[in-house]
Amino acid sequence: MTKSAAIRPFLIAKVEDGTYRITVRSTRFNSQNYPITTATLQEESFNTATAARTFAKANLGAEPGQFASK
Repeated sequence: MTKSAAIRPFLIAKVEDGTYRITVRSTRFNSQNYPITTATLQEESFNTATAARTFAKANLGAEPGQFASK
């Protein structure tokens, strides 16, 4: 993985109960240029992926193109 191929920082995933959750991911590179990714699941849950995306834009500083889905 190169620095330009870093993961998208916001993952929106549907969980078992049918709601959607946001995971905020960050990638940094160590001295050997190996990527180290940290993921933090947000407490909020949403009825739709669109609601989760809107929340991330308004409250987490997300921009278009920074989302991945699962």
